[in-house]
Amino acid sequence: MTLTIDDLLADAYVPTTSPTAFDIGAALRRLAADAAQAAPTPDMARAALAGQRLGVVSRWVLNGPGAAGHVGQLAEAEGAGPHAALEEEEVDVAGALVYACLLHLTGHPESAQFWWQLAAGADSRAAAYCLHLHHLHLGESREARHWYHQLTHSMTDETSCPDDAFIEGLEAGAHYVRANGTMDKGPTGELEEAVDRLAARSSACPIVPRPDRRLADRLHQFAGRR
Repeated sequence: MTLTIDDLLADAYVPTTSPTAFDIGAALRRLAADAAQAAPTPDMARAALAGQRLGVVSRWVLNGPGAAGHVGQLAEAEGAGPHAALEEEEVDVAGALVYACLLHLTGHPESAQFWWQLAAGADSRAAAYCLHLHHLHLGESREARHWYHQLTHSMTDETSCPDDAFIEGLEAGAHYVRANGTMDKGPTGELEEAVDRLAARSSACPIVPRPDRRLADRLHQFAGRR
């Protein structure tokens, strides 16, 4: 049998109405279920908040009074590798904290962790708090709990402020800075280049070594622009 054009067009007809009515309620429920699956888990949300808070605290420390001077003292031992001559009495603890925060903000998290650990080992509670946030951001719950325990149980004495007050003070300061932008300036391109230069110079070691005078000078210039 020979098919005509009319026969072909009839077979190609596409109906414009659905044989069943569209269920708007079911469609909305499917959209809601898809949105719930796409939402971050509590662990993901906690990690994101920790990373945001660590960034704020790091900028706060970097912009703090005397930050550049402390890094300058740390640079006095220029030429020593990161693992050399790091006894507590030979290191400016506040400088190690500031330097760690600078390394974090310039994209060197492993080195930041090393210098935070150095400062925390010399009883810097701010460094221990940064380590807590650092590991929490990475999803490393056990390490985060360890540094929180160090902060709240191993770094207290009769002259220090209570643990809750110390942590609440840091978190309140971070919240204020995040909300108002006060002291919230990040590293300049010149600072980033200075850190990258040090990292490249020690390519055989994964840890960025001590700051040198050039980086300390850049940090002084950064502080003078505030």
